[in-house]
Amino acid sequence: MNPDVVPAAVPRDSLLAATAAAHSGAYVDCYSTQIMGGVSHAAFVEAFYCSWLFKIERRLLGLFASRPATDADARRLALNESDHFSAWRVEARRADELLMADFTGRTKSWLMVAPLESAASAASSAGTAVGSAAKPGRETATRLTFGSAVVPRRGAPGGSTDLGAAFHLLLGFHKLYSRLLLAAARGRLSRRLSRHIDSIDIDRHSS
Repeated sequence: MNPDVVPAAVPRDSLLAATAAAHSGAYVDCYSTQIMGGVSHAAFVEAFYCSWLFKIERRLLGLFASRPATDADARRLALNESDHFSAWRVEARRADELLMADFTGRTKSWLMVAPLESAASAASSAGTAVGSAAKPGRETATRLTFGSAVVPRRGAPGGSTDLGAAFHLLLGFHKLYSRLLLAAARGRLSRRLSRHIDSIDIDRHSS
């Protein structure tokens, strides 16, 4: 099992692919990693937004943008009990995917899980979406995928699709930060899996 976070192709027919198709000139990226054990999409969403690294972003958004969020808010988002989280709102959702848009509507975040039958199949099928729910079992593995999209400003002069100087200036940081966010979520899930042995999910009563 390769624990690294690596660039990945955007899965065909995914919500992120649909976003790219709908916005000419949009920037789109995608990163994936793999983890031994069954991980539900809800567990992944909760782990992502409750990771130590994303909590720093949450803190900054609370302080400077008056958009605070808590672990309980992340749980409600993961369980489809809320369509908002800090500066983000749900733009689209499927059983194994979540597409969020920030308050400007220009920046999108996307989370997806895909089950892998075994460690061997996980190593041999990187970059391929294979369904929507992981089955528990010691040979189960899960692909965790995180992607982003940035769409051009509406009404740009001459219909330009340029994403702006700030985007290009911060692109290198964004790519590094994306990898670190996914790695932090994976680490949180790995610690939970070490206690739950085979698979993890969340429900409305778990802590």
